[in-house]
Amino acid sequence: MTGAIIVGTGSYLPERVLTNNDLEKMVDTSDEWITTRTGIRSRRIAGPGEETSTMAATAAKRALDMAGLAADAVDLIIVGTITPEKAMPSCACLVQEKIGAVNATAFDVNAACSGFLFGLDVADKYIKADPGKKILVIGAETLSARVNWQDRNTCILFGDGAGACVVTGGAPGSGIVDSRLYSDGRLWNLLYLDSMPRRVCPVVPPAAHGAAGITNSESSAIQMQGRDVFKYAVRAMAQAVKELLAGAGVAIEEISIMIPHQANIRILKSLAERLGVPFEKMYVIVQKYGNTSAASVPITIDEANRAGRLQRGDMVLFCVFGGGFTWGTTLMRW
Repeated sequence: MTGAIIVGTGSYLPERVLTNNDLEKMVDTSDEWITTRTGIRSRRIAGPGEETSTMAATAAKRALDMAGLAADAVDLIIVGTITPEKAMPSCACLVQEKIGAVNATAFDVNAACSGFLFGLDVADKYIKADPGKKILVIGAETLSARVNWQDRNTCILFGDGAGACVVTGGAPGSGIVDSRLYSDGRLWNLLYLDSMPRRVCPVVPPAAHGAAGITNSESSAIQMQGRDVFKYAVRAMAQAVKELLAGAGVAIEEISIMIPHQANIRILKSLAERLGVPFEKMYVIVQKYGNTSAASVPITIDEANRAGRLQRGDMVLFCVFGGGFTWGTTLMRW
């Protein structure tokens, strides 16, 4: 059966870099405290003109350029996001307008940090029904508008950005081998976000510059029980990977590269240990961009692809975990 293959990748990161040293001037923290606990050294913060759909559209154009595909040839646009600038229309519809994909159907997927992989699975189902379809799967977030910049337990983690992949049908034996996706709504209160985001991202200047900064109310900022999320995330992703590989008859040693959700370095190292794989087999960019939620995996795919780390025939393993709880894993022959 034909599986979905990725024929183009693209990403966009905002211009503004917010370092740990910058955060030291805003909240009671330090570079050493952040780096030791998360591995994050900087993150990107969206500014004027860098809304979720704008970043998504730029990433999409870069992916289309790599694929050699015109926007009007796209049949479907799926955007994974929890931070659209509007409740309606969807971020995907705004992307459609921005790139000129006049023939595409467009909709969003809300699965938190798992949104891109859930969208990729939907795309795979469309491809299996019609291998000729051309689909854009995008993850895009402006999380800087959704954190309390006085809460050092959350504001240090998140960043903004977008990543996109062009997906179509490949030759038999290539593309997505299998996916395993899961949800558990009983645990929603360990990681949640109540209200819609601001359309324009907040400015978060260092207090030393004389500006007060913006503090989101509790209802409009991410709420997280970090220790509980860590525990569930590592266990759930490891179990999902083991179940997928067992079902596909693939040994973990056959995996060429792992592209996990870039949450924090301790989660990634713990996951590698549970799976019994060298940490070096994971492609890691969390130190540069922090946790970009649904944008995390496609940004990482694009960086790995452009760095030459993804070669034809490679067995690539994706795994994610996000609020909901949602989690899952996908195996692809590149």
